[in-house]
Amino acid sequence: MATAVPPDRGGRGLWARLRGAAADGRHRALALRHLAERRFPVLTELTARLLSVNLLDAATRLAAQLFLTAVPFVFVAASFAPESVRTHLADSAHDLFGLDGASEDQLRQVYAAGGTDTETVRQTTGAIGVVVVLLSATASSRAMARVCERAWRLPRAGARLVAWRWFAWIAAWVAILVLQGPLRTGLGAGTWLGVPLLFVGDVGVWWWTQHLLLGGRLPWQPLLPGAVLSAVAMTALSVTAHLYMPTALNRSLATYGPLGSIFTLLSWLIAICAALTFTITAGAVLAEEPPLSRSLGTPAALRAYRRPGRTDGGAEGGTDSGTEPGEE
Repeated sequence: MATAVPPDRGGRGLWARLRGAAADGRHRALALRHLAERRFPVLTELTARLLSVNLLDAATRLAAQLFLTAVPFVFVAASFAPESVRTHLADSAHDLFGLDGASEDQLRQVYAAGGTDTETVRQTTGAIGVVVVLLSATASSRAMARVCERAWRLPRAGARLVAWRWFAWIAAWVAILVLQGPLRTGLGAGTWLGVPLLFVGDVGVWWWTQHLLLGGRLPWQPLLPGAVLSAVAMTALSVTAHLYMPTALNRSLATYGPLGSIFTLLSWLIAICAALTFTITAGAVLAEEPPLSRSLGTPAALRAYRRPGRTDGGAEGGTDSGTEPGEE
């Protein structure tokens, strides 16, 4: 007669205890999250927004598009731009990336080549180079627009609404790069006037950039915090570039040749784009949280959108479908 095998109560009991501990850990984590949301609503919202934006992914994609635009643009500008414009563009690159020594000499040689034998350079560049620049430029505009849309949790705008804005943004940035050199020198008065002028100009540029690339779907006032933070970041990075980039660029150029300098420039461009993505996202969060949301007149649809477990004041409760405004 077969004897029944007793159940493994010890194993089942251990498994039940483990499941209970896991459930208890989840409840504790949720309680801590709700406590943090009540006490630090801006910080928790910013963390969640940065995760949804994918900070490093968005910055790398934007930097790659800008780099692919900048390379052919240098040759097109050297071929077709007048000498004064080429000089201002070289000065802007010097200020943005801290070019100095051998790296700056190579850039100025490219612009100088366009002036010594303009016809030959134009034939080499040709209409194809201009088309490549335009296509690359629209890709950069779309990448920047997507950063702004994700920061504000807006759906993609239709191409018919924003297509012309992509070209307008690139055309405006060419003009800005030409004017950046005179602004930095304070229109001849010195850096004591140039730095404030450049800061105010950066605020205006990034304020207008958000409004333009978002298709005018948001009023001007809520976009101001992101513009101010972006201007602060760009000014700080511009100062830092003069301290770090000359040594790094010239060392890379001497060790690895032109490929080394390309890697260094692209790394610095990623840092710039990461800073812009962070500041625009942080500005959106600040504009949606009280008390700035009331002062800036942030649309109620944006202020009402919260993650699960949050209401407008950061308290527990409420439900959320997880959709963004305009995506129902």
